[in-house]
Amino acid sequence: MQSLITVILPVFLLIGAGWTATRYGLTSAAAAEALTKFAQSVAFPCLLFRAVVQLDIGQEFSAPLLLSYYAAATACFFVGLIAARVVFRRDWEDCVVVGFCCLFSNTLMLAIPITERAYGHEALASNFAIVAIHAPFCYTLGIVAMEIVRAGPGRLNPLRLGAQISRQVATNPLVIALMLGFIVNLSGLVTPAPLYAAVNMLANAAVPVGLFAVGGVLTQYRLEGDGRLIAMICGVTLLLHPSLMWLFGRAVDLPTSAFRSAVITAAVAPGVNTYVFANIYGRAKRVAASSVLITTVGCILSVWFWLSVLP
Repeated sequence: MQSLITVILPVFLLIGAGWTATRYGLTSAAAAEALTKFAQSVAFPCLLFRAVVQLDIGQEFSAPLLLSYYAAATACFFVGLIAARVVFRRDWEDCVVVGFCCLFSNTLMLAIPITERAYGHEALASNFAIVAIHAPFCYTLGIVAMEIVRAGPGRLNPLRLGAQISRQVATNPLVIALMLGFIVNLSGLVTPAPLYAAVNMLANAAVPVGLFAVGGVLTQYRLEGDGRLIAMICGVTLLLHPSLMWLFGRAVDLPTSAFRSAVITAAVAPGVNTYVFANIYGRAKRVAASSVLITTVGCILSVWFWLSVLP
């Protein structure tokens, strides 16, 4: 109960504040969208740039951490995809969107603030290692799967596929910030003090603004779509994903700090990028939106459980 009050509740109170302010007209849905864009395109990139510049890359970017996390995430992608096809008889393109919902965790706006409140800022190094390849990995897997099912057997255009993946990844502000951070870190360049101070101020705004914006954006979602399919997505994202991460992390004997970060990251809800992905292809948009809404609320209990059993 203590972890619920001191760690999880402040995070979701900020989300609730954003929802309440937008729902009752203290701010507008357009303002929530603008705050979300600011958080995702400016504040969080600054946070990631600062984090990567300060990281000990050789120590934190460990193969066991990344392999165990992304093996669990990939398994959940295929579980969601196959279940949507076999159990729910959805079209293959819808199945890929469902799989993407089961794959893409809200690593920034939920996992980072919860991990920081639970274990301190120094525990975030492993979070940032996971985030560093999260968007490129997830979008690559999702786009490849979607283009394969769209093209049909033997008709996939590798050049078109490569161009689409490159466009999605190369235009992502988080990826750009990470690359700049790696360049500064590995080259030993010193960021000018005034510039670094400005980056610091923007980075410090990322978490509170991002959480408030998530609440505002959630007011636009409605509980629509196939209830049983959404329940399956909730089960995969909130229960199966962290369970697999626990098993794989124990199998490779992850250090305690990395293990905690990876399990908490696996236990949070899918990010709004799942709806963005669904919107790009115009498939299963209601299911994706409803899943984001329900799992964001549901991960209060999911994260509480995992915090109570983590070492």
